[in-house]
Amino acid sequence: MDFTADLSGRVAVITGATGGIGCAVAFSLVNSGASVVITDHPTRQERLFDLAARLSAGNRRVRASAADVSSRADVDQLMGDVLDAFGGVDLLVNVAGVYLTGVISAFEESAWDQTMSVNLKAPFLTCQAFSKVMCRQGQGIIVNVASDSAVDVAAGDGPYGSSKAALVALTRHLAKELGEYGVRANAVAPGWVKTEMTRFVWSDPAALQEAEAAIPLGFMAEPADIADVVLFLASEASRYVSGQLIVANGGRV
Repeated sequence: MDFTADLSGRVAVITGATGGIGCAVAFSLVNSGASVVITDHPTRQERLFDLAARLSAGNRRVRASAADVSSRADVDQLMGDVLDAFGGVDLLVNVAGVYLTGVISAFEESAWDQTMSVNLKAPFLTCQAFSKVMCRQGQGIIVNVASDSAVDVAAGDGPYGSSKAALVALTRHLAKELGEYGVRANAVAPGWVKTEMTRFVWSDPAALQEAEAAIPLGFMAEPADIADVVLFLASEASRYVSGQLIVANGGRV
């Protein structure tokens, strides 16, 4: 991590925390002094609690709460856990996502529903729930992790790109609606990042070479590179930034 910020006294909620980017964001925020609630799908509960144990080293204030954030009941339970533990929330980072590919004309309806449920409905539910708390407090920050597929067109990325483009639009509308209450909302659009989702690329030397050849900076990002952008948006350094999409893809688009 190169960018630094002081988030002492802040409470952050991170969805999709056990993934590569979510994990990097969690470490970045706790290292900056924030109290953190990490969440992921109940099927990843063991990984979630293992991450909480690692994050808690050094008496950091960390809580793990498994939830299916595409379920309103689970989101309500998650919000209850956050308020019980810390009494409020200052930062929501939506990282949870799925990457299902295929041409739109042949894409299964069930796969479309899953893509939209995780990539769009879940952020809608969490933003709706936690922004109410933020508005009552008179301050708060929302960061939604989208993708550069939201602004690019690539073969097989239609359903995924559509969900992420809608997430960007949701973020901008949130910024418009919540600004008067002191709440900022921004989105980050990563390109190629070395996570489990992209292992099929970076674990194959030929595929990695092809991918990096299309990136002007010449390399795939590490999760920490995206976490730095999230940390910037979570800090006072971005106090006048809202309703924006920051594309972090090495110049690929």
